[in-house]
Amino acid sequence: QQALQLYPELLASALSTVVNILEPDVIVLGGGLSNIVGLAERVEQLLGKYIFSSDSKTKVRQASLGDSSGVFGAAFL
Repeated sequence: QQALQLYPELLASALSTVVNILEPDVIVLGGGLSNIVGLAERVEQLLGKYIFSSDSKTKVRQASLGDSSGVFGAAFL
């Protein structure tokens, strides 16, 4: 239970490095843990705590294919 509560905070902290360096428009979360309900929204809220810019417009979204994105990509190739 504690790990699931701490995960969004640690993920936002890690992703803040990407936002600070690259300033992406969107970060797409995939894989099994991306299926945690409300994870993308929570991480997007927490990003502001860790990034340098106060006007970042980076959005965090869940992959539309969820944890099957890799399988679909491999099948497409």
